[in-house]
Amino acid sequence: MTLAGKHILVTAGPTHEPIDPVRVIANRSSGRQGFAIAAAAAEAEARVTLVAGPVSLTTPSGVTRVDVETAEQMADAVFNALPADAAILVAAVADWRVEPSATKLKKGLGPPQLRFIATRDILAELGASADRPRLLVGFAAETDSVVDQAVAKRRSKGADWIVANDVSGDVMGGHLNRVHLITADGVEDWPEAAKDEVARHLVTRISQELG
Repeated sequence: MTLAGKHILVTAGPTHEPIDPVRVIANRSSGRQGFAIAAAAAEAEARVTLVAGPVSLTTPSGVTRVDVETAEQMADAVFNALPADAAILVAAVADWRVEPSATKLKKGLGPPQLRFIATRDILAELGASADRPRLLVGFAAETDSVVDQAVAKRRSKGADWIVANDVSGDVMGGHLNRVHLITADGVEDWPEAAKDEVARHLVTRISQELG
């Protein structure tokens, strides 16, 4: 299958939300799964835009990479990359941010009083956007009730598909992944495989969907 002539948008890695000049709020993510999906889409002849949070990974061949740090920057980069035929939002975006201090918070002053503010929900924003890609794919990293929570997320975010995985083990940062693909038609349980293999399988399904 080929994605020639299609624009595929992928997000990968974490976001870092600054607390002060030396501390951040972040989710754990190596970026490997997202980068593997971008690479597989490029191999399938798509034009690929990869919006990457702070990771130390090599840009896949044939992929246009946009580096960001915060959730706000990632959201802006995603919408600036539109239109796209498909968006695969793999990034582990931090759910919360704070108003950062301009100077380092001193440990000797005791725990800081932080006021948490929700970050932008990129998947939900895309799901409701007039520029919504034809195929919108989100990821759900869960530690319990994995499939049930992913089914609910697909509906609440307006996504076409959710790729769900159990991160109670060492998936975050590891080289293997076992996922469930949630669509309007039901749930597909995929066997554990290397992240590159998961990526190729997903890209094959995307190419079939986009025709």
